[in-house]
Amino acid sequence: MIFTFAWRYFKAKKSTNAINIISSVSVLAILIGTAALIIILSAFNGFESLVKSLYSSFYSDLRISAQKGKVISLTEEQIKKIRSMPGVKAASLVAEDRALLQNHELQTVVVVKGVDDEYPKVSNLPTKLVRGRYELGTAEQPRAVMGVGIENAIGVLADRMLMPLTVYMPRKGITDMQNPLEALSEGMLVPAGSFAVQMEFDNKYVMTNLDFARQYLSYGPDEYSSVELAADQQERIPEIKLALQQMLGTAFKVEDRFEQNRTLYTTINLEKWAIYSIFTLILLVASFNMVGALSMLVLEKKKDIQVLRAMGASKSLIMKIFIAEGLVLAGIGALGGVLLALLLYYLQVNYKLVPLKGDSFLIDYYPVKLVWRDFVLVVTTALAIGFLASWFPAFKASRQPFELRN
Repeated sequence: MIFTFAWRYFKAKKSTNAINIISSVSVLAILIGTAALIIILSAFNGFESLVKSLYSSFYSDLRISAQKGKVISLTEEQIKKIRSMPGVKAASLVAEDRALLQNHELQTVVVVKGVDDEYPKVSNLPTKLVRGRYELGTAEQPRAVMGVGIENAIGVLADRMLMPLTVYMPRKGITDMQNPLEALSEGMLVPAGSFAVQMEFDNKYVMTNLDFARQYLSYGPDEYSSVELAADQQERIPEIKLALQQMLGTAFKVEDRFEQNRTLYTTINLEKWAIYSIFTLILLVASFNMVGALSMLVLEKKKDIQVLRAMGASKSLIMKIFIAEGLVLAGIGALGGVLLALLLYYLQVNYKLVPLKGDSFLIDYYPVKLVWRDFVLVVTTALAIGFLASWFPAFKASRQPFELRN
C-alpha cells in the first residue's frame, strides 16, 4: 500500500510545474550518476583483468622462497615431495639475482633468472616471444631469452646476434669490498630470443638455464632462489599453499600470485574505491534536488496528509509513504542508469567508442568488464541516497499538525 501511494504521487500531475521539473532533474541526476559509476567501475575491472592477465603470463600460481635472505636449501627428497604433492601440476627450480649485462660499450642492469626444463609448465613466458626461439642452452653453452626493453638498452636483436654478451653476476658469500671484482663472476650469454609481456618485465629479466645461473652465482648443490609451481586447478591453490607451508616450515615463504604482487593489486583496489567514493559524493550532491522536490511535494499534498490522518493513518505511515516516494525516484533513476550503462558497455565492446591514444598499449580501446557485484553496490548506493534524501521531508510531513478543517 505504501508504494501504491508513492507511485500515484509520482505519476500524478502537480499543481505547481516546478515540482515536476525538479523531480525529473532528480531522477536524471541519479540516472547519470549511476550510469557513470557503473561505467567507471567496469573500466577499472577491464584494466584490472588486463593487468592480471599480463602478470599471470610471468608469475606462477605459487612461489616458494626464503623467509629471510635470498637463498633456500632444498634436498632432492624435499623437491620430490613438492612435485608429488596433490594438486601440484609442475614445479620449476629457479636461481636468480641482479647482474650487469654488457654489449661492447653498452650495458644495463638486469635480473638473470635461471630456470629448469619445467619452467614452460609454470609460466606462459615462452609463449610471449616476439623474436627468435625459447632456448636456454646448457651450463657450457648458455643461451639467453631477454625482454625487448633490454634489447633496446644494449642495442641488439636477439635472433640476429651471433656474438655472445658479457654478464657479471654477484658471487654468493663474497663480502670483500676492497676488491669488488672478486665478488663478481664473468660469464658469456648468446641471445636466442626476446619476449614482450609488460614493461616491468621487458626492461628487467634475462632468462637462461638453471645450471649456468647456479654456477656463476656460486650456489651450493641444494641451493636455489625459489621454486615456482603451477596448480592443476585454480580453486585448489589455497589448499596447496597451506599444505606446502606445513611441510616446509617457517623458514620458507609460500606466496600465491596475489601475494607476489601485493602492491599492484592493493593499488588497483584503492584506486577503484577512491573513484567509487568520489562518484558517491556526486550522487549525494545530486540528491539535494530530490530533497527540494519532496519538500515541495509535501506542501502540495498537505490536504491529502490531513485526509489520511483523519482516516486513521499514523505518523509512521505518513513518513513511510514519503520515504517510499524518495525510493521510487531513486529506483527509477538507478534502473535507467543501469540500462544506460549496459547500452554503453555494448557499444564499447562492439564498436570501440572510446579509443586509447598512443601506440604503446597492447590494445587500442578502453577495456571494460561488467561484474554483478558492482551493479548491486551501485544500485544499493543509489537507493540508500534516495532514502537519506527523503528522510527529512518525510519527517516534516509526519509532524504536520492534524487539523480536520483548513
